[in-house]
Amino acid sequence: MRENCFHCGQEIEKERIVFDEKLFCCTGCKSVYEILNLNDLGNFYELNKRAGIRPGDDSTGQFDYLDTPEIFEKITDFSEGNTSLVTFKIPVIHCSSCIWLLESLHTLNQNIKYSQVNFTRKTLQISFNHNDLKLSELANFLTNLGYKPVISLETADKNEDNLDKSLLIKFVVAAFAFGNGMFLSLPEYMGEEDFWMQHYKGLFRILMMILAIPVVFYSASDYYKSAWYGLKNKIVNIDVPIVLGILVLFGRSVYEIFTNYGPGYFDTLCGLLFFMLLGKIFQKRTYSALSYDRDYKSFYPIAVTKVDFEGEQNNILLSEVKIGDRILVRNQEIIPVDAILINGEGNIDNSFITGESATISKQAGDKIFAGGKQIGSVLELEVIKNVDQSYLTQLWNKEAFKKHETGLDTLTNNISKYFTFIILGIALVAGIYWATIDLEKMFQVISAILIIACPCALALSAPFTFGHIMRILGRNKFYVKDTLTIEKIAKLDTIVFDKTGTITQRKKSNIKYDGTEISEFDLLNIKSLLKNSNHPLSKSLYEFLELRDEYFPVENFQEISGKGYEANVRSNVYKIGSAKYNSQEPKNLETAVYISKNGEFLGKFIFKNEYRENLKSLFQKLNLYKIFILSGDNSSEENHLKTLIPNNSGLAFNQNPEDKLNFIKNLQDKNLKVAMLGDGLNDAGALKQSNVGIAISDDSNSFTPSSDVIMNGDKVVDLDKYLHVAKGSITIVKMTFIISFLYNIVGLSYAVTGHMHPLFAAILMPISSITVVTFTTISTWILGSKYFIKKS
Repeated sequence: MRENCFHCGQEIEKERIVFDEKLFCCTGCKSVYEILNLNDLGNFYELNKRAGIRPGDDSTGQFDYLDTPEIFEKITDFSEGNTSLVTFKIPVIHCSSCIWLLESLHTLNQNIKYSQVNFTRKTLQISFNHNDLKLSELANFLTNLGYKPVISLETADKNEDNLDKSLLIKFVVAAFAFGNGMFLSLPEYMGEEDFWMQHYKGLFRILMMILAIPVVFYSASDYYKSAWYGLKNKIVNIDVPIVLGILVLFGRSVYEIFTNYGPGYFDTLCGLLFFMLLGKIFQKRTYSALSYDRDYKSFYPIAVTKVDFEGEQNNILLSEVKIGDRILVRNQEIIPVDAILINGEGNIDNSFITGESATISKQAGDKIFAGGKQIGSVLELEVIKNVDQSYLTQLWNKEAFKKHETGLDTLTNNISKYFTFIILGIALVAGIYWATIDLEKMFQVISAILIIACPCALALSAPFTFGHIMRILGRNKFYVKDTLTIEKIAKLDTIVFDKTGTITQRKKSNIKYDGTEISEFDLLNIKSLLKNSNHPLSKSLYEFLELRDEYFPVENFQEISGKGYEANVRSNVYKIGSAKYNSQEPKNLETAVYISKNGEFLGKFIFKNEYRENLKSLFQKLNLYKIFILSGDNSSEENHLKTLIPNNSGLAFNQNPEDKLNFIKNLQDKNLKVAMLGDGLNDAGALKQSNVGIAISDDSNSFTPSSDVIMNGDKVVDLDKYLHVAKGSITIVKMTFIISFLYNIVGLSYAVTGHMHPLFAAILMPISSITVVTFTTISTWILGSKYFIKKS
């Protein structure tokens, strides 16, 4: 009697180990089972039966080379303090329980902090304590679980995977067999007239069968594997009916040839797999193109302050940063690229990368990794590595920052799940019916039904549409975190705007000074201190002070969010911020920055805000949304705002960051879908709380993991266009759903009634996917052109 291992499901051949009333094929599988149960991870087997991978028998010393400093530095993405981040390629990841187990590694080993799987790329990113767990030990740990990492120079260089070469070889084999099979089948179509053709007809049939064998058993192997994995895990996926169709055609063809009943369908079968593999290549190519656009083409619309050798500062796009450039990073800003610290006291918070909020001190000459956040005074850095958009995107999409909601993908998956059972049911009923009427016709009908019906087009609808929309939005300086965000934008009914830096323009602010005269010595010190803050008013004041650009060291920098900041510059303590922060009584109806020196009040800079152009027109176009304005300033601009936004649903002033967060939460408690537009750094809490957090970037580094969208400040007045595009994308997805359903209904009706040849069904199957992709490409292009004529 055949026995299978409880863990990996493979047949027991050499060893037969009984443990806990269960059978195992080797000590490795038994050990993994013990580890999982000791750590309360027994439901790994409930997710998918026999989903485990048999551990390898390799030597434990095979990964020792990873501990060599040069190799370690090349393999790891990040290494700071006692934490390192590494991404391994693991080809054997194949099902939901693999993902579940690999993302639960922290429960198996206390030195692993978190792990995240990218299923489509078969990669695993792990954050671990490298002082207590060597990289080689980590690789061995994964190997012992059955998930051996593949490490080569290619994976170390983080190169993207090219199209699977084995898929191309399978396609070439099918193409060769299809072409020659059609030639060899000529006698079947010549009739009885040609004696020579009729005489060698039997030989040609045998040759066609020989040509079809590698196509059926090699070119179609991926379909068999997928169907087997699905059935093994009690999932009937779409490849099950496809495999049944192939086997029915092949079995019937072999029977006809050996009984001399007929020519069989070998030419049809080769053509079937030729067109199916062609569709698969097309699908993979399109997915790869979308993935490439996602990581490398939709650059973040954020700017970095570049410093030239004469000390002059210029804001440039992140995508324009090159190795050797000097850049400035202020308090609370994310470091966008690997760099060496040149000037300043680094106090780096790597929680964005590691998930831990501990800070690490850095001195001049130290390396600082992309993704760290500076806490304290401004830093001058020299770039040592090109900007890696995919790495920043990966950090941004980390599980810790995701807002868990379901979308159209869930609907698609549910439809696909029941789709297969419905098709199998239709094939069974049609087969029984045709068996009583025309047995030969029955094989064609069943094969045509199993092949023509495909939810692939349905499954492609949402990802292709949203992929194109993300690219169009990205080109127009509206960078979306993921496809689910587009769905969330389409559902919004409430928009909350932060005032300062969002609907106002700091460059055009009119500033005047009220107070005692400030000496040039103090003004230079104040300008040095202003340089450290990322607040919009501080940046405006920095530009307003037209002094020589000389920077003095800033010590003991401290910032209290929503109030102000202070530091020691050239032996004097300066405080910059609100009236109360400087122990003054605030005046109503004015926006001002107060300044004190050594506890003595010097004066205040009064700002008259100038609003972005065409705001009134924007708010008129947003008449279907509830509009709220939040501001950390007093109510001096209230009357002007009411004139600007007559359809506002509420204005709130003197709001600190916590007040803004609570304001958003109160709106959500009323079942409103809220978008928050604000400064990515100062409004991080409110952005994270909202359904869609939109960080406004105005020639500054406003990147934050709390946001769902990063938007160029100049594009705020075009917000209505982005909202229309998001809503339009949902309409396109629904239309592609309808096209997919109509295709399957019409195709099935022809197949069931016996009016469709299996070869024609094989041609139509990839055409359905091509139709959906073409429709979404054209539709999204038209949608983008409607709102962004010049750039989409």
